[in-house]
Amino acid sequence: MTDETPPLALDIDGTLTDGTGRLDPRAFEYLQAWDATVVLATGKAFPYPVSLSHYLGLELTVIAENGGVVLADDTVSYQGDRERAQAAADAFVERGGDIGWGSFDAINEWRRTEIAVNRSADEELLRSVAAEFDLEVFDTGYAYHVKTPGVEKGTGLRAVAETLGRDPDDFVAIGDSENDVSTFDVAGRSFAVANADAAARDAADAVVEGSYFDGTASVLESLADE
Repeated sequence: MTDETPPLALDIDGTLTDGTGRLDPRAFEYLQAWDATVVLATGKAFPYPVSLSHYLGLELTVIAENGGVVLADDTVSYQGDRERAQAAADAFVERGGDIGWGSFDAINEWRRTEIAVNRSADEELLRSVAAEFDLEVFDTGYAYHVKTPGVEKGTGLRAVAETLGRDPDDFVAIGDSENDVSTFDVAGRSFAVANADAAARDAADAVVEGSYFDGTASVLESLADE
């Protein structure tokens, strides 16, 4: 690696994982050797990317909950309104909706800024209720996220860059889903892995041949050779 090694903004699911959803063990080797900032950017609740960064041996620099929570340089900021999202979720359930995660809701237990609803839920009812609370419903392909409008991974990346004194254009983003589109728009360069959905493929500067971490590894190898 050289002094010009670019900082990274990496999605987790579908990007650092294999086809079964498990973290690819090669991520440890590749990311621990990366001589620049690595930002883990995910739709998952805040503790997940923090824990993963810890076990990967990375500085704790994360974007969680689709941009709702940002941690950089030991500073945490919140961009979304969890109380309003919870109120909308409660109203959804009162009207016959089902959040869909079972009696112990591990998906939302540690969320700070939004509520995630299983995609088996009544989408029409959910969107109607969310609109009453001036919230939006974002479909990540994994869940419906009830969140504050305008909060995206890309806004989180801008916040990280500002905190670190970097230009967002310095970052290289890799992802696979519609919720990575805003990150692709903010970063200087963007890559979609081959398993990416149509929105991510259309937004990325390039779509690589490999799927899941195979695709991510190919991007990191190419960047290292520049």
